[in-house]
Amino acid sequence: MKKLFITLVFSSLSYIGFSQSCCSSASKADCNKDDMQLMASTKEFQKAHDEPLPYTHVSKAGGEMIQFKTPDGAMANAFLIKAASKSNKYLFVYQEWWGLNDYIKKQSETFYNDLKDVNVMAIDMYDGKVATTREEAGKLMSGADQKRLASIIEGAVGFVGKEAKIASVGWCFGGGLSLKSAILEGKQAVGCIMYYGMPEKDVEKLKMLNCDVLGLFAGKEQWISPAVVTQFEKDMATAGKSVKVKSYDAEHAFANPSNPKFDKVASEDAYGLAIAYLKGKF
Repeated sequence: MKKLFITLVFSSLSYIGFSQSCCSSASKADCNKDDMQLMASTKEFQKAHDEPLPYTHVSKAGGEMIQFKTPDGAMANAFLIKAASKSNKYLFVYQEWWGLNDYIKKQSETFYNDLKDVNVMAIDMYDGKVATTREEAGKLMSGADQKRLASIIEGAVGFVGKEAKIASVGWCFGGGLSLKSAILEGKQAVGCIMYYGMPEKDVEKLKMLNCDVLGLFAGKEQWISPAVVTQFEKDMATAGKSVKVKSYDAEHAFANPSNPKFDKVASEDAYGLAIAYLKGKF
């Protein structure tokens, strides 16, 4: 127990030190980036992600790329699979740091097939850019503009309409985006799933949540460490919000089959929890 306590304290201090050192040595623009973006530029974080094998997804459910307007006056893209019957239920899917690649489209279709009557919308947060190397992914993730990311999410909410009930799910960078999305969805939010994504640390923003959160974390990773997850639970309690957390004895990106540290058992268990959660919300 003493050893575990020391480990958690060290992890927490290391994380805080990382954030402060990045901000103290970076430009003002860099300080506006979230913690996950700051991590993306480090070689250590990049090496933890194996480059995905080539894959082309052919949708069997009629999924297609669409465009929608964003509040900043631009357009954004998404891969949309419409429910067989008209439905106001939507699942927003948020990409890993690679971008909206065909693996995300495939996973979106898996969710669609299991949820049956839910529209599934995988949102392109990089405006058409997709990385195939660690270095490219690091540049895209670290270079993403927070205002643009928010505008894309707000545009997606506007696209589905005021009557839509929205849940969200995302991995890695997308795990944090899933939580941000739930906050921006307001009263339309019915659920939020974060796969090893960086939690929001501003309690005032967490108070804006209209739904609970399911957090699926990797207990062996150093970035979103057990200490970070524990603090998130405390912050959610302070905000008066509910969060259910499960941490697996696995590494970051354990649910990605293209990752060398893919954990099939943990991935299947996490997906089972995610589907049960979503079915309960819809």
